Amino acid sequence: MNPILVITVISLYFILLMVISHLTSKSADNLTFFTANKQSPWYLVAFGMIGASLSGVTFISVPGEVGNTAFSYFQVVLGYLVGYFVIAAVLLPLYYRLNLISIYTYLEQRFGTRSYKTGAFFFLLSRIVGSAFRLFLVAGVLQIAIFDAFKWPFSITVAVTIALIWLYTFRGGIKTIVWTDTLQTLFMISAVVISIYLMKDGLDMSWTSLSEKVSNSGYSKIFVWDWQSGKNFFKQFVSGAFIAIVMTGLDQDMMQKNLTCRTLKDAQKNMFWFCIVLVIVNFLFLSMGALLYVYAEQMQITLPQKSDDLYPMLALQHFPAVAGVVFLLGIVAAAYSSADSALTALTTSFCVDFLGLGKEEKPISKKLRIRVHLGFSVILFAVILIFKAINDDSVITAVFTAAGYTYGPILGLFTFGLITKYSLKDKYVPIVCLLSPVLSYIININSEAWLNGYKFGFEILVVNGLLTFIGLFLLKEKNENYKAL
Repeated sequence: MNPILVITVISLYFILLMVISHLTSKSADNLTFFTANKQSPWYLVAFGMIGASLSGVTFISVPGEVGNTAFSYFQVVLGYLVGYFVIAAVLLPLYYRLNLISIYTYLEQRFGTRSYKTGAFFFLLSRIVGSAFRLFLVAGVLQIAIFDAFKWPFSITVAVTIALIWLYTFRGGIKTIVWTDTLQTLFMISAVVISIYLMKDGLDMSWTSLSEKVSNSGYSKIFVWDWQSGKNFFKQFVSGAFIAIVMTGLDQDMMQKNLTCRTLKDAQKNMFWFCIVLVIVNFLFLSMGALLYVYAEQMQITLPQKSDDLYPMLALQHFPAVAGVVFLLGIVAAAYSSADSALTALTTSFCVDFLGLGKEEKPISKKLRIRVHLGFSVILFAVILIFKAINDDSVITAVFTAAGYTYGPILGLFTFGLITKYSLKDKYVPIVCLLSPVLSYIININSEAWLNGYKFGFEILVVNGLLTFIGLFLLKEKNENYKAL
């Protein structure tokens, strides 16, 4: 694609984001940055959360993975529904009752300072690595599509990528993000719908014949019943439920948006509609993935070695020019909708959980908040450059996967707090939470030898949380003054 065209399109896109930032940050104060003054319309939050939950990794990887595992990922999506019910029925009422800015404050009230800091630390670690990984991917796409033509170094691409996020979020914070995520979700879904339409047009098929073609292709198989497979339905379904609970309900990034709704009832309504739309959108992604393979076969296009490269290759090299523009807008929107909110959530968590801002004795300082926001931007920049220096896809993916292990301790801590009445020997909690991911990893890499061929999939998260729970149980103390929070 013409680099000038790409720059023009993306520049117009970011000008639109800046306009939204300007409009939403009028009369914004520090509390607006963290809570949006609890005035966000629930339907905007619900729609915008789609984009935040479907990152640039999902935008590229889910369609490409259809060639390897068909629609089996949809089993995870079905499990999400159970997880979101738990969030709406159990976690949201807790957060609203305690009037939390950072959800990890609950751990301090329930167990003590060490538990609280441990939960917040694991969130920061997970989000820094995860967000850096996602931005690394989108920066790579921008490098190829734009900056290589001008011989700009990758570091400049990354700096521009992060600077743009900082510029449109540093004033309005979460209030701006609720609106920009809505726009970015719209661009992402539009990219998928337009890509599907263009493939239908290119194949000269009706919608009915196209559906039949996908159904008969073998790519649309959803359910896997082999218990040894990592794609087994029960493993995927249960894992999906816990992934939703941990990566939405126990994640400051995702919950910060929910907590900007006016009331608990609105937040629960948001979760209900978010569930419905998320299922539909994921099915769209999978359907597009099947069509990508059908299209490549019909047009006799050689498939790339990596499945992640299929959608970018077809969109940029084989579809009409409009598809390339739509794809770039979609991938940028997907990456930014998860990264911008992550940057705000990291700032919120550090300010509240580690600096203690927002308490009566420590009012929120705008100058300090901006410095923290800028500091995390610099950290993300550094981590992305480290990924570039490693220059090994398998190592980088392993680092990203390892970051996923850090959600297990958060799951264990919250579960122990919600279903038991015990207090904990607080000073030993960090040790348990550090050991649990390590033990989970050891179990995972040896599972086939130790468990008669059993392969763990996403359910390793449950094992991680269970090990944390067991470790915390060993640290339990009677709590004579227990009062349910």
